[in-house]
Amino acid sequence: MRKKVSHASWVHIRGLCNSTNWARVGVNHAQVPHLPDLLVRCARNKSIREGKVHHGMVIVGGLQADTLLSNILINFYSKCGLVHSAWQVFDAMPERSMVSWNTIIGAVIEHGKEQEKALILFMDMLREGTPPSGFTLSSILCACAAKSDVEVSKQLHAFACKTALCSNVFVGTALLDVYAKCYMIEDALHVFCNMEEKTDVTWSSMVAGFVQNELYEEALALAQKAQKMGLKYNQFTLSAALSACASLATPIEGCQVHSVLLRTGFNSNFHVIASLIHMYGKCGSIEEAYSVFSCTEEKNIVLWNAIISGFSKHARCTEAMILFEKMQQLGLYPNEVTCVAVISACSHMGWVAEGKKYFALMKEYNVEPNVHHYACMVDVLGRAGLIHEARDLMENMPFKPTVSMWGSLLGSSRVYGELEVAEMATGHLRQMEPNNAGNLVLLSNTYAVSKRWDDVMRVRKILKDSGTKKEKGKSWIEVRDRVHTFVAGEGSHPLIDEICAKLEDLENAMRKLAYKAEVDFDTHNVDYSQKEELLRYHSEKLALAFGLISLPSTAPIRIKKNLRICGDCHSTMKLASKITGRVIIVRDTNRFHHFKDGTCSCRDFW
Repeated sequence: MRKKVSHASWVHIRGLCNSTNWARVGVNHAQVPHLPDLLVRCARNKSIREGKVHHGMVIVGGLQADTLLSNILINFYSKCGLVHSAWQVFDAMPERSMVSWNTIIGAVIEHGKEQEKALILFMDMLREGTPPSGFTLSSILCACAAKSDVEVSKQLHAFACKTALCSNVFVGTALLDVYAKCYMIEDALHVFCNMEEKTDVTWSSMVAGFVQNELYEEALALAQKAQKMGLKYNQFTLSAALSACASLATPIEGCQVHSVLLRTGFNSNFHVIASLIHMYGKCGSIEEAYSVFSCTEEKNIVLWNAIISGFSKHARCTEAMILFEKMQQLGLYPNEVTCVAVISACSHMGWVAEGKKYFALMKEYNVEPNVHHYACMVDVLGRAGLIHEARDLMENMPFKPTVSMWGSLLGSSRVYGELEVAEMATGHLRQMEPNNAGNLVLLSNTYAVSKRWDDVMRVRKILKDSGTKKEKGKSWIEVRDRVHTFVAGEGSHPLIDEICAKLEDLENAMRKLAYKAEVDFDTHNVDYSQKEELLRYHSEKLALAFGLISLPSTAPIRIKKNLRICGDCHSTMKLASKITGRVIIVRDTNRFHHFKDGTCSCRDFW
């Protein structure tokens, strides 16, 4: 419904139409009664120059005191991104309505970098005696979500209950969103379950909240429940569901979501298509990801980034570079995300010279290297054994080294036996994330490779005294629409006897091809036979054996692992692909490994 100017304003405006003031400033007096509509149109079209002319007419006509016109002006400046001008109009208002406060609060949240200002405005609004609406409170909660401000969010929740705004669907949706973003998922779920009315946005916010809190199965279950209830999927629900499938590495469920988005007409939505490409890539189906990309008629930079990044992670780096060049030929310029994907591809393949070249070219693309690009370069150098050059880069870059940089340097130091650098990196990591046992474990492994068992025991004592525990190796495999989990050294699976028998058969066949367990990758201070036994039941081997006895002989075996695949398991996968004629795809924390005919896509560089 179109907003109407107050009766007093109309009388004032009409009276001014015959005034000589308009003629003196060169204003067409016929436009004056239509100022509200003209300003609304300027806001819609972001016509800054024209809008300022109309603002001048308001000033000349002495209409600054009209609340409705001032509200429209605040909205105009906000839509055009001119928050300072919107603030000036608001500050000059003698009387402010609820709409005035809502509009300026919305402007500050949408365009302002200081979210605290929105909270100050909210408090000023209450002090002036203007009751907030559901829109006001939901806007303030959005500001809290952006800052992950738990305490203020709880106070606003209490205020909403006290003022009976909890029943407002927008307030409820904003509350569950802020709790989810603050990693208080139980509180978010409590709000969701107690909401009498839920919109499509409410459902999508809850699904996205589960994904953000890494509760991927719950996210998919809720999305399916929404579908069964006849609710319409929106782009946010579909993208969140696809992200859940990507994280779980469940291509079957991902295909089901794909069919839903085709039926609901979201196959041309850039946001959803990018999530779809990402999902297929993370599930090990890079060809399917490329098919989706190729079939999309209009491609923006987000889609190009998604497919280039996908090929990079699958060690299909030549294809990634070809796409990168083609993108530029079509007139699209690389952005920050593109450069991360390209330099990462160089890292995966050990292309040091190329990595340095693309890093240097960033300024030609008008992209200022940020901390993520430097992290990629540290990885490029470290993986190639240039440990000290990587350390020098970290010391001289314009940013403080991050956890990922020190972690990359520690991992590279382990591979190349750089004990001094490994110790230094571990020291920094312990200060930055003291509860992460993985860093000490990696240092312990570095000592173990060098047979420094006293140091291994010293580090393990530190681990024991600190109360932190080493993360167990876990692997997942999807068979017949169900995800099966395997933990290193554990035999809880119902088919464990058949799995162990298959592993033994496979190991016998591998020995005929001169396989010998690579015991250096087990860091326990025990004899060879004990190490061999420990290596035999690594989680990815258990998942592989289960896949061999459960999946059709022509189906690829897709395994996801929570840690980096060890060298012995890597060798096992290569030999298994040769013996069985199967394609084996393993996704570890670093990359994808495609094993086929006895070789791996990473070329044994990971």
